Amino acid sequence: MGLIFEKKIKITEEHIDLNNHVNNVQYVKWVEEVAGEHWDTVKDHLSFPFDIWMLLDHHIQYKRQVYLGDVITIRTYPKPPEGIRQPRKVEFYCNDILVVDSLTLWVFIDRETQKVKRLDAGWLELL
Repeated sequence: MGLIFEKKIKITEEHIDLNNHVNNVQYVKWVEEVAGEHWDTVKDHLSFPFDIWMLLDHHIQYKRQVYLGDVITIRTYPKPPEGIRQPRKVEFYCNDILVVDSLTLWVFIDRETQKVKRLDAGWLELL
């Protein structure tokens, strides 16, 4: 378990666009994937493992290009809740340089009622 989750990915042809660098849409996919993978590693240690996250807002900054054969490190972590919204940072590094920076806002949904569930800021201390 942990507040910060990291994953490494080696860039392959499937990630490359016509400009010979990682396609911007690929980063958006990774943001959602890594958030889900992080949740999967911690949810069973919490009292609400069956509830789900829904993405509300997504902001991403592309700072540098990444190319075929590069290895990136994706680092993600939730920030303290803002009311019903749960911010999450996702940072992409190549050779220890920040190349893409993302901030997403999520809401937590009670699986049974399908209603938004407010999480107390203390939930982050359980990670």
